[in-house]
Amino acid sequence: MATSTIIILVTIFAYMAMMLAIGFAVSEKNKTTSDFYLGGRKLGPFVTAMSAEASDMSGWLLMGLPAVAMMGGLAEASWTAIGLAIGTYINWLIVARRLRLYSAKINAFTLPDFFAKRFGDKSNVITLISAVMIIVFFVPYVASGFAACGKLFSALFGMDYMLAMVISAVVIIAYCTLGGFLAASTTDFVQSIVMTIALLVVLGFTEGVTGGFANVFNNVKSLDGFLDLFKGHNVVTGEAGSYGTLPVISTLAWGLGYFGMPHILLRFMAIEDDKKLKTSRRVASIWVVLSMGIAVLIGVVGYSLMQKGILPAYESGSAAETIIVDIAKYISSFGFIPAFTGGIILSGILASTMSTADSQLLAAASSISQDLIHDTFKIKLSTKKSMLLARVSVVIISVIAIFIAANPNSSVFRVVSFAWAGFGAVFGPAMLCALFWKRATKGGIIAGMLGGGVSIFVWKFVIAKLGGVFAIYELLPAFIISFVLIIAVSLMTKAPSKEITDTFEELKADMKSK
Repeated sequence: MATSTIIILVTIFAYMAMMLAIGFAVSEKNKTTSDFYLGGRKLGPFVTAMSAEASDMSGWLLMGLPAVAMMGGLAEASWTAIGLAIGTYINWLIVARRLRLYSAKINAFTLPDFFAKRFGDKSNVITLISAVMIIVFFVPYVASGFAACGKLFSALFGMDYMLAMVISAVVIIAYCTLGGFLAASTTDFVQSIVMTIALLVVLGFTEGVTGGFANVFNNVKSLDGFLDLFKGHNVVTGEAGSYGTLPVISTLAWGLGYFGMPHILLRFMAIEDDKKLKTSRRVASIWVVLSMGIAVLIGVVGYSLMQKGILPAYESGSAAETIIVDIAKYISSFGFIPAFTGGIILSGILASTMSTADSQLLAAASSISQDLIHDTFKIKLSTKKSMLLARVSVVIISVIAIFIAANPNSSVFRVVSFAWAGFGAVFGPAMLCALFWKRATKGGIIAGMLGGGVSIFVWKFVIAKLGGVFAIYELLPAFIISFVLIIAVSLMTKAPSKEITDTFEELKADMKSK
Protein backbone atom coordinates (compact mmCIF):
# COMPACT_ATOMS: atom_id res chain seq x y z
CA MET A 1 0.00 0.00 0.00
CA ALA A 2 1.39 3.41 -0.99
CA THR A 3 2.54 5.79 1.75
CA SER A 4 0.03 8.44 0.64
CA THR A 5 -2.78 5.91 0.93
CA ILE A 6 -1.68 4.97 4.45
CA ILE A 7 -1.66 8.65 5.47
CA ILE A 8 -5.16 9.13 4.07
CA LEU A 9 -6.40 6.05 5.91
CA VAL A 10 -4.86 7.18 9.20
CA THR A 11 -6.45 10.63 8.82
CA ILE A 12 -9.88 9.21 8.08
CA PHE A 13 -9.76 6.62 10.86
CA ALA A 14 -8.56 9.28 13.32
CA TYR A 15 -11.60 11.33 12.35
CA MET A 16 -13.95 8.37 12.79
CA ALA A 17 -12.35 7.58 16.15
CA MET A 18 -13.03 11.16 17.24
CA MET A 19 -16.71 10.75 16.40
CA LEU A 20 -16.86 7.54 18.46
CA ALA A 21 -15.09 9.28 21.34
CA ILE A 22 -17.78 11.97 21.36
CA GLY A 23 -20.43 9.27 21.52
CA PHE A 24 -18.70 7.69 24.53
CA ALA A 25 -18.20 11.07 26.21
CA VAL A 26 -21.87 12.07 26.17
CA SER A 27 -23.39 8.62 26.67
CA GLU A 28 -23.62 9.11 30.44
CA LYS A 29 -25.80 12.20 29.94
CA ASN A 30 -28.64 10.12 28.53
CA LYS A 31 -30.78 9.31 31.55
CA THR A 32 -34.17 9.24 29.83
CA THR A 33 -35.55 8.76 26.33
CA SER A 34 -36.17 12.53 26.26
CA ASP A 35 -32.43 13.01 26.72
CA PHE A 36 -31.68 10.39 24.06
CA TYR A 37 -33.98 11.91 21.43
CA LEU A 38 -33.85 15.65 22.26
CA GLY A 39 -30.73 16.16 24.37
CA GLY A 40 -32.75 17.51 27.28
CA ARG A 41 -33.28 20.77 25.34
CA LYS A 42 -29.74 21.88 26.19
CA LEU A 43 -28.21 22.79 22.82
CA GLY A 44 -26.32 26.07 22.52
CA PRO A 45 -26.94 28.47 19.60
CA PHE A 46 -23.89 27.50 17.54
CA VAL A 47 -24.38 23.76 17.97
CA THR A 48 -28.06 24.22 17.14
CA ALA A 49 -27.26 26.15 13.96
CA MET A 50 -24.42 24.06 12.63
CA SER A 51 -25.85 20.68 13.61
CA ALA A 52 -29.16 21.59 11.94
CA GLU A 53 -27.46 22.53 8.69
CA ALA A 54 -24.89 19.74 8.76
CA SER A 55 -27.70 17.22 9.27
CA ASP A 56 -29.45 18.86 6.31
CA MET A 57 -26.48 19.04 3.95
CA SER A 58 -25.92 15.32 3.47
CA GLY A 59 -23.50 13.64 1.09
CA TRP A 60 -25.25 15.42 -1.75
CA LEU A 61 -23.51 18.70 -0.78
CA LEU A 62 -20.01 17.38 -1.46
CA MET A 63 -20.98 14.64 -3.92
CA GLY A 64 -24.40 15.25 -5.48
CA LEU A 65 -24.48 19.03 -5.99
CA PRO A 66 -21.01 19.39 -7.60
CA ALA A 67 -21.89 16.50 -9.93
CA VAL A 68 -25.15 18.16 -11.00
CA ALA A 69 -23.32 21.42 -11.73
CA MET A 70 -20.48 19.75 -13.67
CA MET A 71 -22.63 17.45 -15.79
CA GLY A 72 -25.56 19.80 -16.43
CA GLY A 73 -24.34 23.36 -16.01
CA LEU A 74 -25.52 26.04 -13.61
CA ALA A 75 -29.27 25.86 -14.17
CA GLU A 76 -30.52 23.00 -11.98
CA ALA A 77 -27.71 23.22 -9.42
CA SER A 78 -28.03 26.99 -8.93
CA TRP A 79 -31.81 27.14 -8.66
CA THR A 80 -31.73 24.23 -6.22
CA ALA A 81 -29.18 26.07 -4.08
CA ILE A 82 -31.14 29.32 -4.22
CA GLY A 83 -34.36 27.58 -3.22
CA LEU A 84 -32.64 25.87 -0.29
CA ALA A 85 -30.99 29.09 0.87
CA ILE A 86 -34.33 30.94 0.89
CA GLY A 87 -36.06 28.03 2.61
CA THR A 88 -33.35 27.84 5.27
CA TYR A 89 -33.67 31.49 6.22
CA ILE A 90 -37.48 31.57 6.27
CA ASN A 91 -37.64 28.36 8.31
CA TRP A 92 -35.32 29.78 10.98
CA LEU A 93 -37.16 33.12 10.88
CA ILE A 94 -40.78 32.03 11.30
CA VAL A 95 -40.75 28.41 12.54
CA ALA A 96 -37.79 27.93 14.89
CA ARG A 97 -38.73 30.04 17.93
CA ARG A 98 -42.45 29.36 17.74
CA LEU A 99 -41.86 25.59 17.56
CA ARG A 100 -39.37 25.72 20.45
CA LEU A 101 -41.88 27.50 22.71
CA TYR A 102 -44.89 25.45 21.60
CA SER A 103 -43.18 22.06 21.95
CA ALA A 104 -41.92 22.97 25.43
CA LYS A 105 -45.37 24.22 26.48
CA ILE A 106 -47.08 20.94 25.55
CA ASN A 107 -44.06 18.81 26.57
CA ALA A 108 -43.45 17.21 23.17
CA PHE A 109 -40.02 15.83 22.27
CA THR A 110 -40.63 14.12 18.90
CA LEU A 111 -42.39 15.51 15.84
CA PRO A 112 -45.32 13.04 15.92
CA ASP A 113 -45.66 13.75 19.64
CA PHE A 114 -45.88 17.47 18.89
CA PHE A 115 -48.63 17.07 16.30
CA ALA A 116 -50.65 14.71 18.50
CA LYS A 117 -50.53 17.01 21.54
CA ARG A 118 -51.03 20.17 19.49
CA PHE A 119 -54.33 18.82 18.13
CA GLY A 120 -55.43 16.88 21.19
CA ASP A 121 -55.35 13.56 19.37
CA LYS A 122 -55.95 11.03 22.15
CA SER A 123 -56.65 8.30 19.57
CA ASN A 124 -53.00 8.62 18.40
CA VAL A 125 -53.99 8.47 14.73
CA ILE A 126 -51.77 11.47 13.98
CA THR A 127 -48.92 9.85 15.89
CA LEU A 128 -49.29 6.65 13.90
CA ILE A 129 -49.45 8.38 10.51
CA SER A 130 -46.54 10.68 11.35
CA ALA A 131 -44.37 7.83 12.60
CA VAL A 132 -45.08 5.65 9.57
CA MET A 133 -44.32 8.52 7.17
CA ILE A 134 -41.04 9.24 8.95
CA ILE A 135 -39.99 5.61 8.66
CA VAL A 136 -41.09 5.34 5.01
CA PHE A 137 -39.06 8.35 3.88
CA PHE A 138 -36.16 8.20 6.33
CA VAL A 139 -35.06 4.62 5.66
CA PRO A 140 -34.10 5.31 2.01
CA TYR A 141 -32.65 8.67 3.11
CA VAL A 142 -30.39 6.86 5.59
CA ALA A 143 -29.59 4.30 2.91
CA SER A 144 -28.42 7.08 0.58
CA GLY A 145 -26.01 8.21 3.30
CA PHE A 146 -24.61 4.73 3.74
CA ALA A 147 -24.31 4.45 -0.05
CA ALA A 148 -22.32 7.69 -0.19
CA CYS A 149 -19.87 6.27 2.36
CA GLY A 150 -19.57 3.06 0.36
CA LYS A 151 -18.87 4.99 -2.84
CA LEU A 152 -16.24 7.04 -1.04
CA PHE A 153 -14.13 4.14 0.19
CA SER A 154 -14.74 2.00 -2.88
CA ALA A 155 -13.56 4.75 -5.24
CA LEU A 156 -10.64 5.70 -3.02
CA PHE A 157 -9.14 2.38 -2.01
CA GLY A 158 -10.71 -0.07 -4.43
CA MET A 159 -12.49 -1.70 -1.49
CA ASP A 160 -15.52 -3.85 -1.97
CA TYR A 161 -18.48 -1.43 -1.99
CA MET A 162 -20.60 -3.49 0.41
CA LEU A 163 -17.76 -3.91 2.93
CA ALA A 164 -16.91 -0.20 2.83
CA MET A 165 -20.54 0.77 3.30
CA VAL A 166 -21.05 -1.59 6.24
CA ILE A 167 -17.92 -0.36 8.06
CA SER A 168 -19.09 3.25 7.73
CA ALA A 169 -22.57 2.32 8.91
CA VAL A 170 -21.19 0.55 11.98
CA VAL A 171 -19.35 3.70 13.10
CA ILE A 172 -22.48 5.83 12.70
CA ILE A 173 -24.61 3.26 14.52
CA ALA A 174 -22.08 3.04 17.34
CA TYR A 175 -22.01 6.70 18.35
CA CYS A 176 -25.75 7.08 17.77
CA THR A 177 -26.64 4.20 20.06
CA LEU A 178 -24.17 5.42 22.67
CA GLY A 179 -24.81 9.15 22.75
CA GLY A 180 -28.18 9.68 21.10
CA PHE A 181 -29.28 13.18 20.06
CA LEU A 182 -26.60 15.01 22.03
CA ALA A 183 -23.86 12.93 20.41
CA ALA A 184 -25.40 13.41 16.97
CA SER A 185 -25.69 17.18 17.46
CA THR A 186 -22.16 17.55 18.87
CA THR A 187 -20.61 15.44 16.13
CA ASP A 188 -22.66 17.32 13.54
CA PHE A 189 -21.17 20.59 14.83
CA VAL A 190 -17.65 19.18 14.45
CA GLN A 191 -18.53 17.69 11.09
CA SER A 192 -19.83 21.01 9.76
CA ILE A 193 -16.39 22.49 10.45
CA VAL A 194 -14.67 19.59 8.70
CA MET A 195 -17.04 19.96 5.73
CA THR A 196 -16.23 23.68 5.49
CA ILE A 197 -12.49 23.03 5.54
CA ALA A 198 -12.86 20.34 2.87
CA LEU A 199 -14.84 22.65 0.56
CA LEU A 200 -12.35 25.51 0.95
CA VAL A 201 -9.32 23.28 0.37
CA VAL A 202 -10.83 21.76 -2.78
CA LEU A 203 -11.80 25.18 -4.09
CA GLY A 204 -8.33 26.59 -3.42
CA PHE A 205 -6.63 23.65 -5.09
CA THR A 206 -8.84 23.67 -8.18
CA GLU A 207 -8.40 27.41 -8.58
CA GLY A 208 -4.63 26.95 -8.55
CA VAL A 209 -4.53 23.98 -10.93
CA THR A 210 -6.79 25.60 -13.52
CA GLY A 211 -4.86 28.88 -13.50
CA GLY A 212 -7.63 30.92 -11.94
CA PHE A 213 -11.39 31.17 -12.21
CA ALA A 214 -11.12 33.35 -15.31
CA ASN A 215 -9.71 30.36 -17.20
CA VAL A 216 -12.39 28.10 -15.74
CA PHE A 217 -15.22 30.26 -17.03
CA ASN A 218 -13.52 30.71 -20.39
CA ASN A 219 -13.41 26.92 -20.74
CA VAL A 220 -17.14 26.50 -20.19
CA LYS A 221 -18.23 29.52 -22.22
CA SER A 222 -17.93 27.39 -25.32
CA LEU A 223 -20.53 24.97 -23.92
CA ASP A 224 -23.89 26.25 -25.08
CA GLY A 225 -26.10 26.96 -22.08
CA PHE A 226 -23.63 25.77 -19.39
CA LEU A 227 -23.51 29.15 -17.63
CA ASP A 228 -27.09 30.09 -18.50
CA LEU A 229 -29.48 29.81 -15.56
CA PHE A 230 -32.35 29.25 -18.00
CA LYS A 231 -30.79 26.64 -20.29
CA GLY A 232 -28.22 24.20 -18.92
CA HIS A 233 -25.91 21.89 -20.86
CA ASN A 234 -25.70 18.09 -20.89
CA VAL A 235 -21.96 17.35 -20.85
CA VAL A 236 -22.48 13.71 -21.90
CA THR A 237 -24.58 14.46 -25.02
CA GLY A 238 -23.12 17.91 -25.68
CA GLU A 239 -26.60 19.39 -26.05
CA ALA A 240 -28.07 22.52 -24.49
CA GLY A 241 -31.41 22.29 -22.74
CA SER A 242 -34.16 24.69 -21.82
CA TYR A 243 -34.79 25.69 -18.23
CA GLY A 244 -37.90 27.85 -18.36
CA THR A 245 -40.14 29.44 -15.76
CA LEU A 246 -41.87 26.23 -14.70
CA PRO A 247 -38.65 24.26 -14.07
CA VAL A 248 -37.23 27.24 -12.15
CA ILE A 249 -40.29 27.41 -9.89
CA SER A 250 -40.22 23.63 -9.53
CA THR A 251 -36.55 23.62 -8.51
CA LEU A 252 -36.95 26.57 -6.14
CA ALA A 253 -39.59 24.43 -4.42
CA TRP A 254 -36.73 22.55 -2.75
CA GLY A 255 -36.93 25.35 -0.18
CA LEU A 256 -40.43 24.27 0.85
CA GLY A 257 -39.00 21.04 2.18
CA TYR A 258 -37.41 22.74 5.16
CA PHE A 259 -40.75 23.27 6.89
CA GLY A 260 -41.19 19.51 7.17
CA MET A 261 -37.71 18.11 7.87
CA PRO A 262 -37.91 16.18 11.19
CA HIS A 263 -34.15 16.20 11.81
CA ILE A 264 -34.00 19.99 11.38
CA LEU A 265 -37.20 20.76 13.31
CA LEU A 266 -35.90 18.70 16.24
CA ARG A 267 -32.95 21.11 16.52
CA PHE A 268 -35.38 23.98 16.90
CA MET A 269 -37.12 22.07 19.70
CA ALA A 270 -33.83 21.28 21.44
CA ILE A 271 -32.15 24.69 21.85
CA GLU A 272 -31.61 25.68 25.46
CA ASP A 273 -32.63 29.34 25.12
CA ASP A 274 -35.13 30.42 22.47
CA LYS A 275 -33.77 33.98 22.59
CA LYS A 276 -30.52 32.72 21.07
CA LEU A 277 -32.23 31.45 17.94
CA LYS A 278 -31.51 34.75 16.21
CA THR A 279 -27.80 34.00 16.48
CA SER A 280 -28.43 30.46 15.24
CA ARG A 281 -30.41 31.79 12.27
CA ARG A 282 -27.59 34.08 11.16
CA VAL A 283 -24.89 31.44 11.52
CA ALA A 284 -26.97 28.80 9.72
CA SER A 285 -28.01 31.06 6.83
CA ILE A 286 -24.49 32.30 6.15
CA TRP A 287 -23.03 28.79 6.26
CA VAL A 288 -25.66 27.37 3.92
CA VAL A 289 -25.16 30.09 1.30
CA LEU A 290 -21.36 29.81 1.37
CA SER A 291 -21.21 26.01 1.38
CA MET A 292 -23.67 25.53 -1.47
CA GLY A 293 -22.08 28.33 -3.48
CA ILE A 294 -18.65 26.70 -3.17
CA ALA A 295 -20.08 23.26 -4.01
CA VAL A 296 -21.65 24.57 -7.23
CA LEU A 297 -18.42 26.39 -8.15
CA ILE A 298 -16.43 23.18 -7.61
CA GLY A 299 -18.76 21.51 -10.11
CA VAL A 300 -18.08 24.24 -12.67
CA VAL A 301 -14.32 23.95 -12.09
CA GLY A 302 -14.67 20.17 -12.40
CA TYR A 303 -15.26 20.47 -16.14
CA SER A 304 -11.86 22.12 -16.62
CA LEU A 305 -10.22 19.43 -14.50
CA MET A 306 -11.91 16.80 -16.64
CA GLN A 307 -10.57 18.46 -19.79
CA LYS A 308 -7.06 18.43 -18.28
CA GLY A 309 -7.34 14.71 -17.54
CA ILE A 310 -7.15 15.25 -13.79
CA LEU A 311 -10.69 13.94 -13.48
CA PRO A 312 -11.99 11.01 -15.57
CA ALA A 313 -14.58 11.50 -18.32
CA TYR A 314 -17.69 10.70 -16.31
CA GLU A 315 -20.48 9.01 -18.25
CA SER A 316 -23.36 9.97 -15.98
CA GLY A 317 -24.37 12.22 -13.10
CA SER A 318 -24.26 9.25 -10.73
CA ALA A 319 -20.69 8.42 -11.74
CA ALA A 320 -19.68 12.09 -11.35
CA GLU A 321 -20.66 12.03 -7.67
CA THR A 322 -17.09 10.91 -6.92
CA ILE A 323 -15.72 14.24 -8.22
CA ILE A 324 -14.32 15.43 -4.88
CA VAL A 325 -13.03 11.94 -4.08
CA ASP A 326 -11.08 11.97 -7.35
CA ILE A 327 -9.75 15.46 -6.62
CA ALA A 328 -8.59 14.34 -3.18
CA LYS A 329 -6.82 11.31 -4.69
CA TYR A 330 -5.03 13.57 -7.14
CA ILE A 331 -3.90 15.96 -4.40
CA SER A 332 -2.67 13.05 -2.28
CA SER A 333 -0.26 11.88 -4.99
CA PHE A 334 2.09 14.83 -4.38
CA GLY A 335 3.55 13.83 -1.00
CA PHE A 336 2.98 13.52 2.76
CA ILE A 337 1.36 16.89 3.47
CA PRO A 338 -0.86 16.75 0.37
CA ALA A 339 -1.88 13.21 1.40
CA PHE A 340 -2.90 14.51 4.81
CA THR A 341 -4.81 17.29 3.05
CA GLY A 342 -6.51 14.69 0.90
CA GLY A 343 -7.47 12.82 4.07
CA ILE A 344 -9.08 15.99 5.44
CA ILE A 345 -11.07 16.43 2.22
CA LEU A 346 -12.27 12.86 2.31
CA SER A 347 -13.12 13.20 6.00
CA GLY A 348 -15.25 16.17 4.95
CA ILE A 349 -17.21 13.96 2.57
CA LEU A 350 -17.58 11.38 5.30
CA ALA A 351 -18.70 14.16 7.67
CA SER A 352 -21.38 15.39 5.30
CA THR A 353 -22.79 11.89 5.07
CA MET A 354 -22.48 10.89 8.72
CA SER A 355 -23.95 14.16 9.99
CA THR A 356 -27.17 13.49 8.12
CA ALA A 357 -27.39 9.74 8.61
CA ASP A 358 -27.04 9.97 12.40
CA SER A 359 -29.85 12.53 12.73
CA GLN A 360 -32.10 10.56 10.42
CA LEU A 361 -31.43 7.35 12.32
CA LEU A 362 -32.49 8.95 15.58
CA ALA A 363 -35.63 10.49 14.11
CA ALA A 364 -36.64 7.19 12.50
CA ALA A 365 -35.80 5.21 15.65
CA SER A 366 -37.85 7.57 17.81
CA SER A 367 -40.82 6.89 15.54
CA ILE A 368 -40.56 3.19 16.33
CA SER A 369 -39.70 3.16 20.02
CA GLN A 370 -41.47 6.29 21.26
CA ASP A 371 -44.25 7.13 18.82
CA LEU A 372 -45.36 3.63 17.83
CA ILE A 373 -44.47 1.33 20.74
CA HIS A 374 -45.04 3.74 23.62
CA ASP A 375 -47.56 6.32 22.41
CA THR A 376 -49.64 4.43 19.82
CA PHE A 377 -49.65 0.89 21.19
CA LYS A 378 -49.46 2.01 24.84
CA ILE A 379 -46.74 -0.47 25.81
CA LYS A 380 -45.35 0.74 29.13
CA LEU A 381 -41.64 0.24 29.71
CA SER A 382 -39.24 1.18 32.47
CA THR A 383 -36.72 3.96 31.78
CA LYS A 384 -33.96 1.40 31.35
CA LYS A 385 -35.99 -0.70 28.91
CA SER A 386 -37.08 2.41 27.01
CA MET A 387 -33.45 3.36 26.50
CA LEU A 388 -32.65 -0.16 25.35
CA LEU A 389 -35.55 -0.10 22.89
CA ALA A 390 -34.39 3.27 21.58
CA ARG A 391 -30.94 1.87 20.85
CA VAL A 392 -32.28 -1.35 19.34
CA SER A 393 -34.51 0.75 17.05
CA VAL A 394 -31.44 2.57 15.73
CA VAL A 395 -29.83 -0.77 14.88
CA ILE A 396 -32.98 -2.16 13.19
CA ILE A 397 -33.40 0.93 10.98
CA SER A 398 -29.70 0.75 10.08
CA VAL A 399 -29.84 -2.89 9.03
CA ILE A 400 -32.81 -2.22 6.74
CA ALA A 401 -31.01 0.81 5.26
CA ILE A 402 -27.88 -1.28 4.61
CA PHE A 403 -29.90 -3.74 2.51
CA ILE A 404 -31.52 -0.90 0.55
CA ALA A 405 -28.09 0.67 -0.08
CA ALA A 406 -26.68 -2.56 -1.52
CA ASN A 407 -26.85 -1.16 -5.09
CA PRO A 408 -23.67 0.90 -5.71
CA ASN A 409 -25.12 2.52 -8.85
CA SER A 410 -27.92 4.41 -7.09
CA SER A 411 -27.77 8.22 -7.30
CA VAL A 412 -27.33 9.94 -3.93
CA PHE A 413 -28.82 13.16 -5.29
CA ARG A 414 -31.96 11.52 -6.67
CA VAL A 415 -32.69 9.47 -3.56
CA VAL A 416 -32.28 12.53 -1.34
CA SER A 417 -34.50 14.51 -3.73
CA PHE A 418 -37.38 12.03 -3.34
CA ALA A 419 -37.10 11.71 0.45
CA TRP A 420 -36.84 15.49 0.80
CA ALA A 421 -40.04 15.91 -1.20
CA GLY A 422 -41.79 13.34 0.98
CA PHE A 423 -41.03 15.11 4.24
CA GLY A 424 -41.74 18.52 2.80
CA ALA A 425 -45.21 17.52 1.57
CA VAL A 426 -46.21 15.41 4.58
CA PHE A 427 -45.04 17.67 7.41
CA GLY A 428 -44.42 21.11 5.88
CA PRO A 429 -48.03 22.32 5.48
CA ALA A 430 -48.99 20.54 8.71
CA MET A 431 -46.26 22.36 10.65
CA LEU A 432 -47.14 25.78 9.25
CA CYS A 433 -50.84 25.29 10.00
CA ALA A 434 -50.10 23.91 13.48
CA LEU A 435 -48.03 26.97 14.36
CA PHE A 436 -49.97 29.74 12.63
CA TRP A 437 -53.62 28.71 12.14
CA LYS A 438 -55.81 28.33 15.21
CA ARG A 439 -58.70 26.85 13.22
CA ALA A 440 -56.68 23.86 11.93
CA THR A 441 -58.21 20.58 13.11
CA LYS A 442 -57.08 17.03 13.71
CA GLY A 443 -59.05 15.85 10.68
CA GLY A 444 -57.45 18.50 8.49
CA ILE A 445 -53.94 17.57 9.57
CA ILE A 446 -54.59 13.86 8.98
CA ALA A 447 -55.98 14.57 5.50
CA GLY A 448 -53.03 16.83 4.69
CA MET A 449 -50.40 14.32 5.81
CA LEU A 450 -51.99 11.42 3.95
CA GLY A 451 -52.70 13.51 0.87
CA GLY A 452 -49.17 14.90 0.78
CA GLY A 453 -47.56 11.48 1.20
CA VAL A 454 -49.70 9.76 -1.43
CA SER A 455 -49.29 12.68 -3.86
CA ILE A 456 -45.49 12.33 -3.76
CA PHE A 457 -45.67 8.75 -5.01
CA VAL A 458 -48.46 9.36 -7.53
CA TRP A 459 -46.83 12.44 -9.01
CA LYS A 460 -43.33 10.95 -9.11
CA PHE A 461 -44.21 7.58 -10.64
CA VAL A 462 -47.39 8.30 -12.61
CA ILE A 463 -48.21 11.92 -13.42
CA ALA A 464 -44.64 13.16 -14.03
CA LYS A 465 -44.22 10.49 -16.71
CA LEU A 466 -46.80 12.34 -18.82
CA GLY A 467 -44.10 14.97 -19.42
CA GLY A 468 -44.61 18.62 -20.30
CA VAL A 469 -46.00 20.77 -17.50
CA PHE A 470 -46.36 17.65 -15.36
CA ALA A 471 -42.64 16.87 -15.35
CA ILE A 472 -41.93 19.05 -12.32
CA TYR A 473 -40.41 18.32 -8.93
CA GLU A 474 -43.05 16.34 -7.05
CA LEU A 475 -42.65 18.42 -3.88
CA LEU A 476 -44.38 21.47 -5.38
CA PRO A 477 -47.74 19.90 -6.36
CA ALA A 478 -47.78 17.59 -3.32
CA PHE A 479 -47.14 20.53 -0.98
CA ILE A 480 -50.02 22.48 -2.51
CA ILE A 481 -52.36 19.46 -2.37
CA SER A 482 -51.50 18.89 1.29
CA PHE A 483 -52.15 22.55 2.16
CA VAL A 484 -55.49 22.61 0.33
CA LEU A 485 -56.62 19.42 2.07
CA ILE A 486 -55.73 20.74 5.53
CA ILE A 487 -57.66 23.96 4.95
CA ALA A 488 -60.68 22.34 3.28
CA VAL A 489 -61.11 19.49 5.78
CA SER A 490 -60.47 21.78 8.78
CA LEU A 491 -63.23 24.12 7.65
CA MET A 492 -65.61 21.20 7.10
CA THR A 493 -64.98 19.62 10.50
CA LYS A 494 -65.75 20.72 14.02
CA ALA A 495 -63.63 23.58 15.35
CA PRO A 496 -60.88 22.72 17.87
CA SER A 497 -61.78 22.57 21.54
CA LYS A 498 -61.40 25.58 23.82
CA GLU A 499 -58.48 23.89 25.58
CA ILE A 500 -56.56 23.64 22.30
CA THR A 501 -57.33 27.19 21.16
CA ASP A 502 -56.48 28.59 24.61
CA THR A 503 -53.06 26.95 24.41
CA PHE A 504 -52.61 28.45 20.95
CA GLU A 505 -53.47 31.92 22.27
CA GLU A 506 -51.09 31.45 25.19
CA LEU A 507 -48.33 30.71 22.72
CA LYS A 508 -49.03 33.96 20.89
CA ALA A 509 -48.81 35.82 24.18
CA ASP A 510 -45.53 34.07 25.01
CA MET A 511 -44.10 35.08 21.63
CA LYS A 512 -44.84 38.73 22.36
CA SER A 513 -43.70 38.77 25.97
CA LYS A 514 -40.39 36.93 25.61
